[in-house]
This record gives sequence, C-alpha cells and structure tokens, in this order.
Amino acid sequence: MRLNEISDNPGARKTAKRVGRGIGSGTGKTAGRGVKGQKSRSGVAIKGFEGGQMPLHRRLPKRGFRNIFAKEFGEVNIGRIQEAVDAGRLDCKATVTVEALCAAGIVSKVRDGVRLLGRGDLTAKLAFEVAGASKSAIAAVEKAGGSVKVLPGKAAPAKTGKRTARREAARARREARAADAAS
Repeated sequence: MRLNEISDNPGARKTAKRVGRGIGSGTGKTAGRGVKGQKSRSGVAIKGFEGGQMPLHRRLPKRGFRNIFAKEFGEVNIGRIQEAVDAGRLDCKATVTVEALCAAGIVSKVRDGVRLLGRGDLTAKLAFEVAGASKSAIAAVEKAGGSVKVLPGKAAPAKTGKRTARREAARARREARAADAAS
C-alpha cells in the first residue's frame, strides 16, 4: 500500500448540492428558497414577529417564580438502598454517605446532597449521613436498627452593606438605652 493508493470508502464523500445554477438543475432561480421577499434572503429571524402587532409572548402575563437559591437534592428511596445491599453493592458495616451511594450506582448526580425518602422496605441495619430525610424514612431506618444523621446545610451568606450596619448600630443603641432604663 502506498500513500497515493489510500482512498475513502465508497459513498463516504457526497458532493454538495449546487443551487442557483439555472432552470435545468431543478434548484435554479430561487435556489430552493421559494419566492421573493424577506424570507428568501439570508440572515432572517422573525420567529415571534407579528407585523408590528404586540407579539403573543408579550401580550400574555408573566407567571411563576423560580427561587435561584433553592437547593436541589438527589432523592433516594430506602427500597432502592435495600436492593443495593441485597446485591452486595453497598456495605452494611460502613456509614452510608453520598460517596458510597454514588459508588453503588444508586445516585448519579450529587447536587446539593441526598435526601432519603421512605418508599419501600428496609431490613438491613444501616447508618446514614445525608443532607435530608423524611419522617417515614427516619422511622423505617430506626425500626431496622439503624440511624440517620442529617448533615447541616450550607450557611447563608452574611449580610453586609451600609443599611445593615446602620440597623445593627441602631439596635445596639436601643439595647443600651433599655439596659440603662432597667438599672
């Protein structure tokens, strides 16, 4: 085999359709774009335009609210954990953490932690360290002889700024006055 003998597989390369090359080609004149007008030109994006009328997406009222500070937990039912224990993917003697659940293939994405839910039956004695747990899940784990430790969440950022500093100073003055009046 030589360099000049190397070629692509048959049908791997396809020649581009040459549009606008005369009426005999089938894609002449308008080049497959239809008729005249704005849409036959390049660079047109008129998805929500209604000819100057107020578009539908602006006529309708805004709805809903998305909390950007909301935490997203991976939810795991105790029934799935019992299946993993039965299959030998989860160690009964070790503490069940987020890392252990990921290694066992129960949780795929670790967002802000794992929340334990109570659907299913649990017979194994397990110790959990999770970000959250429902009352039914805690009851089921404790009934099986295990324990659930709910880890503390991330602390909210401390408020800073002039307004907060002024409020703190005013509160300190009020407390000092109240202490003077009491004595």
